[in-house]
Amino acid sequence: MESDAFELYDLRVEVVVVDDRKIQCNAKPGDWFEVRGEVLHFPPGQGFSMYSLAALLPLLPAKQRATHPNDWMSTDAEVACPDPHCPTRFRITRLGKRVFTHGQTTAVPLVQTP
Repeated sequence: MESDAFELYDLRVEVVVVDDRKIQCNAKPGDWFEVRGEVLHFPPGQGFSMYSLAALLPLLPAKQRATHPNDWMSTDAEVACPDPHCPTRFRITRLGKRVFTHGQTTAVPLVQTP
């Protein structure tokens, strides 16, 4: 049987500000969280806007996976705040890779093809 292992990147999402307009999402430059596997890790005492998080969540699983070097997911790293009046961006940085196995992540058996 072949290995059921696969790799995902750990991610860091950090708040960056692109100009001096008032921040609308209650973020502070340098606020961050990390994604390790499927778990979000926030520093103690730091909050994060649920609207900002909702804009980021669909991108995080794709950013965790290896992509072709020409794929925009490999090169584009900043996501705008969902409030069009807010100057913040959320920079997604790929950190180290972590190895998982199919058996650790789902109850559905892996079907081997001949």
